[in-house]
Amino acid sequence: MTVPIGNAARARTLPPPRDGEDGLPMPRRLWAMLTVGLAIAMAVLDSSIANVALPTIAGDMAASPATAVWIVNAYQLAITMTLLPLAGIGDLYEYRRVYRVGLAVFTVASLACALSHSIIELTAARVLQGLGAAGIMSVNAALIRFIYPRAQLGRAIGINAVTVSISAALGPTIAAMVLSVASWQWLFAINVPIGIAALLSVRSLPVTPRGKHRFDAISALLSAATFGLLITTIDAIGHRQSLAIIIAEALAAILVGTVLVWRETHRAWPLLPVDLLRGRMFSLSVGTSVCSFVAQSMSYVALPFYMQHSLGRSAVETGLLMTPWPLMTAVTAPIAGRLADRYSAGILGGIGLAVFGTGLSLLALLPSHPSAASIACRMAVCGFGFGLFQSPNNRAIINAAPRERSGGASGMLGTARLLGQTVGAALVGLTFGLTGQAGTGVALAVAAGIALVAASVSCLRLVDTRPPIAGKPATGTSAADN
Repeated sequence: MTVPIGNAARARTLPPPRDGEDGLPMPRRLWAMLTVGLAIAMAVLDSSIANVALPTIAGDMAASPATAVWIVNAYQLAITMTLLPLAGIGDLYEYRRVYRVGLAVFTVASLACALSHSIIELTAARVLQGLGAAGIMSVNAALIRFIYPRAQLGRAIGINAVTVSISAALGPTIAAMVLSVASWQWLFAINVPIGIAALLSVRSLPVTPRGKHRFDAISALLSAATFGLLITTIDAIGHRQSLAIIIAEALAAILVGTVLVWRETHRAWPLLPVDLLRGRMFSLSVGTSVCSFVAQSMSYVALPFYMQHSLGRSAVETGLLMTPWPLMTAVTAPIAGRLADRYSAGILGGIGLAVFGTGLSLLALLPSHPSAASIACRMAVCGFGFGLFQSPNNRAIINAAPRERSGGASGMLGTARLLGQTVGAALVGLTFGLTGQAGTGVALAVAAGIALVAASVSCLRLVDTRPPIAGKPATGTSAADN
């Protein structure tokens, strides 16, 4: 005779849930999010913080402007080329390990940057720093998926989106503040104590499942070469280099990329997540993410020129007038994240991009002598729309992938952002070269058009094209699917 087991007894006989299976308990969850936030903020800040200091660094090290620009390019290239390979390593060996190593490398490299005495040393240290930043960015969103419960994933993505957006927006402002009271070396040295503090908190991060496949070193090299050639081609177009160089780099990128895609389509665990990109929700969300960052990057590069050259505003005034954008994003993104746990990313993202595009259109149509309030209001509209789009869209990208492929989804999330920002900056350079003084207005108009087209594409996610099951008609995509 068997005795029925009560609920309490049954609970005692069942194995406990794995660490991070449906989020971490409080207060460990808060410590984990703080650790993630500190690290991603440093990595994103260092993407733009050195731009302001380039003239100072070039003068201090007797380097030409063309040579000094590699201080920025080396960092960006190192991240873009290694993001997906490191995400694949995270799927295989745990996200926390990749994060810890990346954070340690970034911290040590920051110290090396501060102690550099030549442009070659500084550039080499920036490459190492980019590798560390790639380790952080590649698994950032994947870790968040295991830190927060499934039902609160949108809220967590919203918090992360605020951190990334504000860090990217405030990079030049923070750099200007540091340079006003200290030498350029402190732009990098300030990362060291923050990095050490984050390293001490890494133990709070969840232990995630390990993959059973082998790491594909050949695909990693092909991926690095593809994205490296793609970025250098885009940069060459933006700087209007010779047509022969542009064509050669573009053909090389296409050739290597074709080999990479062919190889990945024949693998069960592809490094380039072609398996995830076959999914309609994932591919549309990645595409709209690239477009949003193209539009954001174009406006962020063009607006300072417009305000200082066309409107006669000072650098300080320009920074203050652009502040409503990141502030509004900071307010909107967490709210949008909570909404994303209940409503479709298609409709939230479509509305957000439409508002974003409207704000950019209003900036492009500014009168010749606008008031500060008029500029600030338009900036706030852009920030509201961008924040409303980002959190639901990022949640859709991460949630569209199986949990064991969270690293690949996280890597694509970071790659989409970096690719969009690079394309946007190159388009502004190309626009300036073709249209001269009118380039800022044209760039803002093109950015607005890209955002509005992306809004239409986002709404396609509302349509479920899967075949009906058991006579049940196909319906729009639900929030749960997102």
